[in-house]
Amino acid sequence: MHIDGVMLRHLAAFAILSNPVLAGFAEHHAPETVKKPKDVTVHGDRRMDDYFWLRQKDNPAVIEHLRKENLHTEAVLAPAAELRKRLYSEIVGRIKETDSSAPVLFREWQWYERTIKGKQHPVFCRRRNKQGAPEQIVLDVNQLAEGKDYTEVEHYQVSSSGARLLYSVDWTGYREFEVTVLDLTTLKPLPHSPGKVSGVTWSADDDTLYFTTENEAKRSDKAWRFHLSSGKRELIFEEKDELLDVGTEISADDRFVFITSRSKKTAEVLAVPADKPDAEAVVIHPRVTDIDCFPEHHDGRFYFVTNRDAKNFRVVSAPVAKPEEWTGVIPHNPAVKIDGLQIFAGFMAVMEREGGLPHLRLFDFKSGRSRRLELTEAACEVSPEVNMDYNSAEFRFAYESMVTPPSVRAVNGLSGAVRTLKDKEVPGYNSSRYKALRIMATAKDGVRIPLSIVHRADLDRSRPQPVHLYGYGSYGISETASFSNATVSLLDRGMIHVTAHIRGGGEMGEEWRDAGRMQHKMTTFTDFVSCAEFLIDEKWTTPLQLAISGGSAGGMLVGATLNLQPGLFRAAVLDVPFVDVINTMLDDTLPLTTSEYVEWGNPNFKAQYEWMRAYSPYDNLRAADYPHVLVNCGLNDSQVPYWEGAKYTAKLRALRTDRNVTLLQCNLSSGHGGASGRYDSVRELARSFAFLLTALGLETR
Repeated sequence: MHIDGVMLRHLAAFAILSNPVLAGFAEHHAPETVKKPKDVTVHGDRRMDDYFWLRQKDNPAVIEHLRKENLHTEAVLAPAAELRKRLYSEIVGRIKETDSSAPVLFREWQWYERTIKGKQHPVFCRRRNKQGAPEQIVLDVNQLAEGKDYTEVEHYQVSSSGARLLYSVDWTGYREFEVTVLDLTTLKPLPHSPGKVSGVTWSADDDTLYFTTENEAKRSDKAWRFHLSSGKRELIFEEKDELLDVGTEISADDRFVFITSRSKKTAEVLAVPADKPDAEAVVIHPRVTDIDCFPEHHDGRFYFVTNRDAKNFRVVSAPVAKPEEWTGVIPHNPAVKIDGLQIFAGFMAVMEREGGLPHLRLFDFKSGRSRRLELTEAACEVSPEVNMDYNSAEFRFAYESMVTPPSVRAVNGLSGAVRTLKDKEVPGYNSSRYKALRIMATAKDGVRIPLSIVHRADLDRSRPQPVHLYGYGSYGISETASFSNATVSLLDRGMIHVTAHIRGGGEMGEEWRDAGRMQHKMTTFTDFVSCAEFLIDEKWTTPLQLAISGGSAGGMLVGATLNLQPGLFRAAVLDVPFVDVINTMLDDTLPLTTSEYVEWGNPNFKAQYEWMRAYSPYDNLRAADYPHVLVNCGLNDSQVPYWEGAKYTAKLRALRTDRNVTLLQCNLSSGHGGASGRYDSVRELARSFAFLLTALGLETR
């Protein structure tokens, strides 16, 4: 009898449904989550939320429940304790623990950061740009972090003259950044500071800062000017539209401060001469719905990366006196997405993406000609590095692929000559042992979806193998074919790692993004299912050997996919997952809700509610057999509140009809990005990897 791919998948799914808990997991009674039904019915669609009460962060019963969940997870994973230790040791073993970054030259100093073996955080340093100059420690984050559960430094910026430096610290993971300004002569903090900000930038002098603050819903709605000498702060812009957030930045040549009011599809730009900090902010790019813009300045002209009359963006310029009079610089190419640019005195570096792959274009201002840089590998990732010197002849960028560790390179903007500044050392890693490739899956509507794959070079392709399938697919963000030190531990145990470049992301341009957002969002999830089915049909793997993972909006992807095809997978990890879509998007007091209306829709409108109702992972859980599931969240997460993962775990556990495990791990001292210390972060990753390997029966490898 001939068995086709669809029948094979069904037979494998039946095997999962009839298979009991794997011996690798310990039997342990899961915490009982009290049900307190709350009516959350809208638009006549009756919904009762049994776990709405888990939103009460100040309720001791909620914290106690999360602690019990953590203890349960540890108990179930206890048999994998040695595996976790091995994974941790392997991953740390591939880190050069005492290391330093490639120095950046600025104002006669070399600026860099370094790490020390055994220390969780970086040390920011500088030294004079001359032979034998001694090191000066500017900021030791390890000292800041003493006695703290969480410490993350952001907004590390040197003033235009090089005389002062500002940095901010988030102490909780809730993304509240407290600013400190140092006098670099004494390394002492100045007496005046703007306090907590959502964003901050220098003006052209050493006295003036521009910063933004958030409202109660954590929307950046105000831009301020602050004078360090007097402590005076002045409100210069307030955004009333709840769809937009305010940001500030200074042009590469330090001539203008830009104040941008931006949604995920629309932007308005104001400019202030940086040498006239008390001047009025003037609109240089007016607000037009669905017209986006990213500003810069060079030689008396504003430069804009814009999608006006250019779906995948183009570059234009205009005189400062008449910013509305645009002249084309780099024309629109429907096949090429312009992702951004960095401007220097003699040239600009333009980041492009074509066919899902990155490219770097160098544009010579004097000749008006441009050319693409030839990259070493087709399937790779290129991204800007720190570039502080506007007058530099070189553009610093990072290069990596799924088999090539990151390196910092510099390309001459006019000649195209490339030199390597630093190769990241990965102890014990040999790239020849691994193979990367790019293939195409087919979606249910016939669209071809790129897959980036990496595996051991000696992989036995004569039979299906364990696969870890990862995806994101939202906000037009492009998932990259980048190197992962940690993933090597999975590859060495025979797993294949696959990244699915599904619609909703930006890999194939803005049309690719639009095909997976708003009323088309379900396409993101069906694409992911199609990728999984392709890997099974092409005998890369089987449902018994297939695990999936994703974080944040990628957690929503995993949750929605499990509801569509729960029998297609053996295990799933959801990191800080956005899964309670309806309830969150109906609450405009929560962070990010209103600004997300242009990504998912506004459920206060019935038609848009129905889009979300069809895929919301929490609302579509049902009585069915699901794979093993691990949910990771952070108590102080300001982007996806902890309760989304907690509620999802409770409801899934109550509804599922099999004996597979449902685990929740809540970091009680972190936010959206997990632990802030590098060793603590590896421990969290080792736990998730141990879960996946155990679920797939690979725990003894």
